[in-house]
Amino acid sequence: MNSKIWLSSPHMGNNEFNFVKEAFDTNWIAPLGPNVDGFEKDLETFLGNEVHVAALSSGTAALHLALIILGVKAGDEVICQSMTFSASANPIAYQGALPVFVDSEDRTWNMSPELLEVAIQDRISNGKKPKAIIVVHLYGMPAEMDRIMEIAKRYEIPVVEDAAEALGSTYKGQALGTFGDMAILSFNGNKIITTSGGGALVSANEAWIKKARFLATQARDNAPHYQHSEIGYNYRMSNICAGIGRGQMEVLKDRVEKRRANFDFYKKAFAANTDISFADEPSEAYYSNRWLSTVLVEETNGVSRESIRLALEKENIECRPLWKPMHLQPVFANAPYYGDGTSEKLFEKGLCLPSGSNLTEDELHKVATHIQECFKVSADPVV
Repeated sequence: MNSKIWLSSPHMGNNEFNFVKEAFDTNWIAPLGPNVDGFEKDLETFLGNEVHVAALSSGTAALHLALIILGVKAGDEVICQSMTFSASANPIAYQGALPVFVDSEDRTWNMSPELLEVAIQDRISNGKKPKAIIVVHLYGMPAEMDRIMEIAKRYEIPVVEDAAEALGSTYKGQALGTFGDMAILSFNGNKIITTSGGGALVSANEAWIKKARFLATQARDNAPHYQHSEIGYNYRMSNICAGIGRGQMEVLKDRVEKRRANFDFYKKAFAANTDISFADEPSEAYYSNRWLSTVLVEETNGVSRESIRLALEKENIECRPLWKPMHLQPVFANAPYYGDGTSEKLFEKGLCLPSGSNLTEDELHKVATHIQECFKVSADPVV
């Protein structure tokens, strides 16, 4: 069998082991320690804009804490981008709140500012002003942050950026994850850098980050005994995982360059194929880390997104459709939705191609060749 070509596998650098070994040598085998502190500082330096960072067990944990800190409670409503992974919406349900889903626009595939304002006005008219807005930078592409932030500020609704897929991306030269009132990052095994599992909460509000660290360590009060005045969570990142993260931060810029090079390769490879299109950066203001290279496939002569995916699967090449919008998910079937069909069309046509920073040139050529063969086979006359 052909060796597996993964969609986005972990890619270690040169120094991760040294940080982890140091943790073992000094017996810092705990959800705290020098690597956690160092990783947070590394992220703060990379993001700039005087932000503060809490390293946590996952991006989902970070988003959950963000909603808690913003005071989201049972019966509240939180606006959330519909086209995203379920982890963007699940923490809303953890709090007993109601997600209100907003469709994408077709330039960035992210939250539509126009539909966002429609949703806000309609919820307010129904007596429920949303407590927060969760906007996602899908596949590393920046959302239209100027317009989204202007709308949010006008209605005085805090914004949480889900930048789980967007570390290393910028909008107008500013790092994603530094626009909203808070932001979350993910270091899951398939992300642009990894800590094997992990995430972070980001904010310019230092008090909020201190609160997140407190809540993430079981909300233990400052007392010689175990005393708790608030419900806490076991959400802190381990010193071992943070050691991996410190090594990964040293190669982050290289990983972004390689992922962008993968995207450029695919774009050139399919330049003559009018049935395959890409989400280009709308202007020089948008800089995507191209976490995943994605394409839209116009169904023609029996070739579709799904037929290509299945053909690649037979060759042991991992691909997957774009995220299925949250308003189409059975678990959120009764949630309000404001849309114009954009995300449904993207889901029907969209495919994520192998995008790892450790892909070889031969592997990239193999992926492109098998995709082109799908179209050639479909064009051959029936004998």
